[in-house]
Amino acid sequence: MKALAIHAGPRALAALRKQGLRPQDVRIVPAAAGGPKGLILNALDRFVFGDWLTRSAQTVHLVGASIGAWRMATACLPDADAGFAQLAHDYVTQDYPHPPGRLAPPTVVSDLFGRQIERSFGGREAQVLGHRRFRLHIFTSRGRHLMRRESRLRTPLGYLGAVLSNALRRPAMGLWLERVVFSDPRDALPLQLPGYRTRRVALTAPNLQPSMLASCSIPFALKAVHDIAGAPRGAYWDGGITDYHLHLDYATLRDGTDPALVLYPHFQDTVVPGWLDKPFKRRHLATPNLDNLVLLSPTAEFVRSLPNAKLPDRTDFKRYLDDSTARMAAWRRAVDEGERLRDEFALWLERGDAASVLPLR
Repeated sequence: MKALAIHAGPRALAALRKQGLRPQDVRIVPAAAGGPKGLILNALDRFVFGDWLTRSAQTVHLVGASIGAWRMATACLPDADAGFAQLAHDYVTQDYPHPPGRLAPPTVVSDLFGRQIERSFGGREAQVLGHRRFRLHIFTSRGRHLMRRESRLRTPLGYLGAVLSNALRRPAMGLWLERVVFSDPRDALPLQLPGYRTRRVALTAPNLQPSMLASCSIPFALKAVHDIAGAPRGAYWDGGITDYHLHLDYATLRDGTDPALVLYPHFQDTVVPGWLDKPFKRRHLATPNLDNLVLLSPTAEFVRSLPNAKLPDRTDFKRYLDDSTARMAAWRRAVDEGERLRDEFALWLERGDAASVLPLR
């Protein structure tokens, strides 16, 4: 495989060597925060949710933060393949009015992004929340103490405190932010969620769109979402702050004698715990929490073949500041190139080649 790399934890690797990867073995699919980087997975998403997973019947928990929440909510629509095609179009073509040479202000971005979520899911809440097999879980970050409300002074000071606390010790950031998970009330997320103070809130039709917008609300790029229905009052931001790549305790997942695997289509081959952990490379290493995880990611060779030799990311809004047409063209090409990931995954499933799977690192 030249485009796709497959990594697995020891428990998952043993299962792959024994019987390959079967759709009925998957119990959880995580979807990371990362903004436009998630576009590279669009063809994989269309295949996994529109074809491969339909060949099984078990309940699957879909766990998402930021764009990952949008992706996993899309998977719950009746026609997932068409939904993911629309998601790619909508994400690529997003364009925010801005002064010449400057990025759009957070109020503008939040307003237009919220409208896009409403166009995608307004009136379809019952479809998302009533999926026969899938259970959606949306991760958000809620401000505590100084950060209970968003303001010009409190928010920068609060995030400065969060940055310094996280640098000292990851759980210390919990002094400033807590994890709030909006979950399908039919089935709890079958995982322990240590590390931070965590609240679990029932995901309902009234709070589906607000929780998704909150999960996508990058601090200082979008406005916080306040006082979400059914949840504790306060300011809610991007779920990636506390759980950037959803490095959760998946090893606590058990389902009798079945492998109970976690299938993770991801845009890189490491699982970074929190958004503020990006500079701390030691925190990127695999842990026993990922023992039953199968991770799909693009290879470095594949990434070098993309426009600008990188994945689409938020810096492209600045790179193509006043030329959104060029940005959209680069992102469309990345989406098209992502079909190579889908094709290689499908071929790998057919061959059942566990020898090509690498250990998580």
